[in-house]
Parts: sequence; structure tokens; C-alpha cells
Amino acid sequence: MGIHIIKMPDIGEGIAEVELVEWRVKPGDAVAEDQILADVMTDKATVEIPSPVVGTVLALGGEVGQTLAVGSELIRIEVADVPGAKAATSRASAPSPVATAPVAAPAPIAKPPPPASPAPAPRVAPPLAGAVGDRPIASPAVRRRAWELGVDLIRVPGSGPGGRIMQSDLEAHAAHATRLPPTATPAPMTVAAVPRADEQIRITGLRRRIAQKMQESKRRIPHFSYVEEIDVTELEALRLRLNERHGATRGKLTLLPLLARAMVLACAEFPQINARFDDEAGVVTRSAAVHLGIATQTDAGLMVPVLRDADRHDLWDVMRGIVRLAEAARSGKASRDELSGSTITLTSLGALGGIVSTPVINHPEVAIVGVNRMVLRPMIRDGLVVARQMMNLSSSFDHRVVDGMHAAQFVQAIRRMLECPALLFVE
Repeated sequence: MGIHIIKMPDIGEGIAEVELVEWRVKPGDAVAEDQILADVMTDKATVEIPSPVVGTVLALGGEVGQTLAVGSELIRIEVADVPGAKAATSRASAPSPVATAPVAAPAPIAKPPPPASPAPAPRVAPPLAGAVGDRPIASPAVRRRAWELGVDLIRVPGSGPGGRIMQSDLEAHAAHATRLPPTATPAPMTVAAVPRADEQIRITGLRRRIAQKMQESKRRIPHFSYVEEIDVTELEALRLRLNERHGATRGKLTLLPLLARAMVLACAEFPQINARFDDEAGVVTRSAAVHLGIATQTDAGLMVPVLRDADRHDLWDVMRGIVRLAEAARSGKASRDELSGSTITLTSLGALGGIVSTPVINHPEVAIVGVNRMVLRPMIRDGLVVARQMMNLSSSFDHRVVDGMHAAQFVQAIRRMLECPALLFVE
């Protein structure tokens, strides 16, 4: 037998190191050629590392969350004797660094059922699933489905490579659990007797990248926020009329493309807002185009895909672009180009938007516009109390390059257009 050492491959684009975010195998596992060994991350791109050989895993070259240099040892695999050499070294080939969701291995071929036993065996607790350390091996999709079913993955035996829990394993376990007869309800425990334990969660992968970026933004940028109340009654009425007339053929509009349109027009009036600041070089670049970042919540954390040249698209193009980018980010299929290069960001929590927020600027941009929830409130108009749809905009600016007066004027320009929607179509 010989030993094959696989080194961290050169992913390209001048990348010198990557973060190890998940092992797909463990020592003692048999691996096939092209089987995925590990997932690594650079920036926001996840790359799967395949095995170029057939053999048995001897040792892993790092722990989840560890940073590995290109060319360092990733894994050792015992292989059949190679003529002329007892050990070999290779760099596993890696696909182009595109942000991808982890892909589950194909379901195993069903095995014939064992012969029926003469007497039913006593019911026992399901065996623990295979795991690296104490963490079951499963894809994000399987983990999400387990959460929906209320199933603890540590109790699900995995049939995939290295004990990986497949979708079929989870569904079979859940179906078996529903067929079991109910057990006697245990006597209630006193508060003092209930066992409790703290949970420690290691910040790795995309979540760590997000944490680092947020920390960098708050450390380097002196934020100041400006909040304005906006009457969006007429805007909402326009949106409903546009959907009634064009929704069947062009798609339904939300408020976001109308807000994006107002931001685009305001950026033309205040170009110092639509900019990126290189504070190390001391250079502010005012962008000729509006590349609008759309803050998007995903299972892995907050991501900002970019709608390029938002100033050149109509409302429905912007709407389709927002939907496409959000789906790509949530599915892990957004490319590196789609996740970088924004010049100003729009963020919204929809119905959870609250009254006021203080959004964090997406470094190296200099401004971010936050949307709070829309509520029906009594307002005084022409001496009468009337019901109006009201909404706050909470925006943050980089005070090093954006003066408070200009920031206020920028938000007021957006307010004028949203309160008189006809201005959205006049340049």
C-alpha cells in the first residue's frame, strides 16, 4: 500500500489561502475517485475539493474553521501500491470559485430487506448518526428539513459517504418515528432538576466572513444616521394600479423597485452619495452608474447581491433583477461578480422593519438606505384627520465624505419623489 498526499489546490485569482468550512470524510472512510472530500471558502465563494484517487482516508490536514495556505497538506489517503513509488503527492482539481450551495450525494441503491425474525425485537433508541466530532454530517437542505420535522439529526443514521445523512435517511427516520406507539408521559421534573447546558457555536465560513466585514465597516467608517417619515399613500395606490393593469403580463411590483427608482434619481442629483471611498489611498470614486446593492437575508447570513446599472432599467426590469439576485443568493448560486461592486445599498426587513433602524454601511460604499415597515396611521391633512400609509426611511452615511446637509437633502429628494410618484417618471 502507498500514501497519497493531496495538497490544497490553487483556486486562482491570486488567492493565497482559504478557509476549511466542512469535511465530507473522516479518517477510516473509503473514498472513490472524484468523491468530494471537503468544502473550502474564499471571500463568498464555496469550492468543493474532489479526490483524484481511490483509497482510505488516513489523516485530515486541518479542522473546520482553520485557514489553509495554497499548497499545504489537505488530506492523506492510503492507496494501492503505485509502481515505482510508495507515496505520491497531488493537488486536487477544484472548480471555478463560484458561490454554490453544498450538493448532496446521490441516494444509495436500496438494499433488499432482511429475513423476517420469528419474534419482534424490542424497540431501542435509534443509533447516533455518523459525524465529524459531535456534529452530524448533512447538507443545509437536509438540516432545514430536519428542523421543519422537529428531528434531531444526531439520532438519524446516515447511509451516505462517511456517514453523511441523506434526504432519504431523514424521511425514513421521520416516518418510523410517527409509527411508534406513544410512550408513557414521564413525571414532570422540577426546575432545579431539568438538565441544562450551554451551547457553543463556532463561527466559520460565510458567517465569519460576514462578521469580519461588519466589524471592518464599523471600525473604519464613522456612521451617522438620518431618519425621515414618508407618506406613501399615493405611491401604494400607484403600485396597485400598475399591478392591476400590467401585473398579468409584466409581473407584480413591490415597493422596492419604486424605492430603487427614487434612489437612482436622487443619486443623479447628489453624486457624492453614489460613491466608494478608498480610505487607504484617500480617494473617493463617484460612480457614473448606479450599481444597487440589495441586502438579502439567506440561511447562511446577510449577503448583498448587486443589480448593475440600475439607472438603465425600468420598474419591471428592476423587479425581475431583484427577484433573480435574491434567489441566487439564497440558493448559493450567486457568482463573485454578482456579489461585489455595488455603489450604494438598499436594505429592507419588510414587515419586520420596525419603526427606526441604523443600518451598517456596506464598506467601501458611503451610504445605505433602510426601509422600515409601512403602517396605516391617522394624520392631519388640510385640517382634517385622515388615514394615511406612513413609512420611515432610516439611512446611514459615511461622515468622512458625506456632510450632514447633503445627506439630509438626499433623503428629502427621495421623500419628494415617493410622496409625489409622478416625479419618478420625470428626469
